[in-house]
Amino acid sequence: MVTRLLLRPWARGPAVGPAAPCRPLSAGSRPSQYLQRSLVPTMHYQDSLPRKTEQLCKSFESGIGKELHEQLVAQDKQNKHTSYISGPWFDMYLTARDSIVLNFNPFMAFNPDPKSEYNDQLTRATNLTVSAVRFLKTLRAGLLEPEVFHLNPAKSDTDTFKRLIRFVPSSLSWYGAYLVNAYPLDMSQYFRLFNSTRLPRPSRDELFTDDKARHLLVLRKGHFYVFDVLDQDGNIVSPSEIQAHLKYILSDSSPAPEFPLAYLTSENRDVWAELRQKLVNGGNEETLRKVDSAVFCLCLDDFPIKDLIHLSHSMLHGDGTNRWFDKSFNLVIAEDGTAGVHFEHAWGDGVAVLRFFHEVFKDSTQAPAITPQSQPAKTDSSIAVQKLSFKLSDALKTGISAAKDKFDATVTTLTIDIIRFQRGGKEFLKKQKLSPDSVAQLAFQMAFLRQYGQTVATYESCSTAAFKHGRTETIRPASVFTKRCSEAFVREPSKHSAAELQQMMAECSKYHGRLTKEAAMGQGFDRHLFVLRYLAAAKGISVPELFLDPAYGQMNHNVLSTSTLSSPEVSLGGFAPVVPDGFGVGYAVHDDWIGCNVSSYPGRNSQEFLQCVEKALEDMFDALEGKAIKT
Repeated sequence: MVTRLLLRPWARGPAVGPAAPCRPLSAGSRPSQYLQRSLVPTMHYQDSLPRKTEQLCKSFESGIGKELHEQLVAQDKQNKHTSYISGPWFDMYLTARDSIVLNFNPFMAFNPDPKSEYNDQLTRATNLTVSAVRFLKTLRAGLLEPEVFHLNPAKSDTDTFKRLIRFVPSSLSWYGAYLVNAYPLDMSQYFRLFNSTRLPRPSRDELFTDDKARHLLVLRKGHFYVFDVLDQDGNIVSPSEIQAHLKYILSDSSPAPEFPLAYLTSENRDVWAELRQKLVNGGNEETLRKVDSAVFCLCLDDFPIKDLIHLSHSMLHGDGTNRWFDKSFNLVIAEDGTAGVHFEHAWGDGVAVLRFFHEVFKDSTQAPAITPQSQPAKTDSSIAVQKLSFKLSDALKTGISAAKDKFDATVTTLTIDIIRFQRGGKEFLKKQKLSPDSVAQLAFQMAFLRQYGQTVATYESCSTAAFKHGRTETIRPASVFTKRCSEAFVREPSKHSAAELQQMMAECSKYHGRLTKEAAMGQGFDRHLFVLRYLAAAKGISVPELFLDPAYGQMNHNVLSTSTLSSPEVSLGGFAPVVPDGFGVGYAVHDDWIGCNVSSYPGRNSQEFLQCVEKALEDMFDALEGKAIKT
């Protein structure tokens, strides 16, 4: 539906009756300088005119929106085993037809192993693989520590409390934790970490999991290998055997395949679904099953990482030949031992991946399965390791070539730039009684204003794992407070004292903290509106007018898409912009520095944006230290 302005022609001829809008001229007066002399000033009604979006909101709230909300509440009461957002959110991801590369899949890179000799590719690949399988076994045995947000760790994160709470029935355990200010988080996504793959299907993809499979999938130079990492009794295969098998794969000197199959996972989902069916029909079903059911995908790259920008490109998309983008996650290890995780987003969010990331890094560095001096087992890897081969028809070869061309053309348009602001971080900002996250977000607002002279819709992801089957909610960091503060710093810093600037930053921090708390507690509006629209479509109701309003469209065109996953193990993380004219902003505020990884497509300049971010951070730190802002 297109909103049109209705134009009504003015009546011709003199106005008549008591409501005539003008007064007659006095007899004998000179011709008037004015057409009319209204008793009511021309702009008298202007300030109180309702805006169209405001009218639509009120109409939605009292009309179709109210009806949809009542239906949603009724539906939610009948489905107490899950969250109202869970099904629609899965659908949102799985029905998307765009390539999942760049559009959805993010990455996180590990810090190097603190012991430099352990960063050898074979050593690190073995240790990370064994630690990942240990995590799998711990999770499935119910021995993994539950994910809990502790507001008072001295009371709740203790052995005494854990011994008590384990005897509280599961149906009441949350309330027991709540009494000591601890908030258990949803862990329902965790089972998809392993043995899982997103399968392309026409119109809507499918999440596949086979937790009986015991083998690892390894990719190197576009070739596929599988070998068991769990034995028939479910025990981890000895680390020296895993080391031997990985050494065997690394020694394979076969040239890269002419038609690397992995490119297909970067295709449009409907195109990939059709090509996958051709693969199945061509006798590759069992081979594909081994790929799909593997514990996870280990990618051994045959080149070292040059710098942080190269690291980001490698982990976010690589060259397309050595990733199976559909796997729940790819554990990527470069030739120099630099490692990271690239993950598919439909099955879960950063919270589950970050926990895996944390535990695997900790285990592989503190209790490594092998040392650099360890010798591989004397085993016949040529029997234990199976190299997968695919039968490719001419149509499939054409499809792979087309996917490669499309992949190459897309990734070459992506620019990534990085800064590490070393002047201070979390510790300094907390001493100033400011939220570190709010300061980072304020820097992005200032940077965009400085670069482009305006503010834009900004998205910050917030986990709602405090609720059963929770996913995420949106924090909207751009506000009247950030606008006022940004304009003061960028356009007129000399007009404000350091104390005034500090006060504005404090207001931004307070408001951002409120938004964050509301989002984390499920009080944001984005997911609610998303589901109301989803519900209308599911019931065959015309799209409510609110969702067609340009203001709603502008609000959801997130030029600044931001996300943070702070962890001491994470060297950096990132993702691509969510709109063609946007920035993808991955950031982390560490104890004494702030890292920011920004991606962009042509039309936006991520390097210039980051220079503006750095300038914003310098200005804010100057203000906090009572110094004048440099123009």
